[in-house]
Amino acid sequence: MSDPSIRQRKLDHVALAMSDAAVSTCDPGWSDVTLVPVTLPETNLDDVVLAATFLDFDLQAPVFIAGMTGGHPDVEKINAALATAAQTHGAAMGVGSQRAALVDPDLVPSYAIVRRHAPDAFICGNIGISQVLEGETGTDVMRRLIDMIEADAMAVHINVLQELVQPEGDIKPGGAYDALGELVAKSPVPIIVKETGCGFDRVTANRLLETGIAAIDVGGMGGTSFTLIEGIRAATADDQRGARLAQTFSTWGIPTACSVLEVRETGLPIIATGGISDGLQAAKALSLGAHLVGIGRKILAAAVDGPEAAVEELGLIIEEIKISLALSDCRNLEEFAARQPVLSGQVALWQARDKNLNKGGAD
Repeated sequence: MSDPSIRQRKLDHVALAMSDAAVSTCDPGWSDVTLVPVTLPETNLDDVVLAATFLDFDLQAPVFIAGMTGGHPDVEKINAALATAAQTHGAAMGVGSQRAALVDPDLVPSYAIVRRHAPDAFICGNIGISQVLEGETGTDVMRRLIDMIEADAMAVHINVLQELVQPEGDIKPGGAYDALGELVAKSPVPIIVKETGCGFDRVTANRLLETGIAAIDVGGMGGTSFTLIEGIRAATADDQRGARLAQTFSTWGIPTACSVLEVRETGLPIIATGGISDGLQAAKALSLGAHLVGIGRKILAAAVDGPEAAVEELGLIIEEIKISLALSDCRNLEEFAARQPVLSGQVALWQARDKNLNKGGAD
């Protein structure tokens, strides 16, 4: 049965995600990460290869187009453009929450179009932790979600703060780890857990490791904030409670760079999403231990203008990553991972905290 409110919310999210008002005012941490330049490198730009393997899938570049869209007919063209960019450059891609298509099957094409335009790409589905907790991800439902886009993996998005602020939200996160463990056990594809703007701390990451998940997308603070998006929606609807809560907790979370440091000790593959708008910032995320870098708002804005613009924007970001490696005298991601960036400011403080905890200090 069609639910107009879900369709409108999905359209709102896409529109607001491109608004400056939805961008966190918090620093994601990239200004506190300095790559050490090699003044006269011996690596030519043409020698740099960005090939990466993620969950046994070979990629041409370590880039993940963040899952943002789907759930409204008007976003089909956007998803098609994003998928075209992923296919062209050998990048990975996620879709927005697929719950809308479970409620309203007429919305399936807004997601399915991704696989049609990216037949060879790594495509990740998306469902919320609320649906997992409420028992809405049984074997039959998971198969529907996977088949909808021929998904190579499924992401479960964690959005506790967003749900608490959202007028439609109703989350009770108790029991989430057990529920995730059960989902992992029955899922035919790997499960990735992702945040939507607040990042992951090390305690949560280690507990998630025990559930058997395959990877973590840190979804750190400093990029598009779904808390702010809900605040804008609340203000528009004259919901003073929601608007105030969103403003109060607009700085709640862990900056993306710091969240990568928090999560990397798990040994799980990491996607660094949150406040990455160019290839140099992406390279900094990779230097901290991320396996892939998630690009959201920048590529979404390009995709609105069509597939050519999306392909061009993603190509520029990948070229910037390659130049960052060449200037570091690295021919591939393995060599680059061995380089140690210089950390300062808040990122250095989080690293010091990390070292203290590894020595047995109190959390």
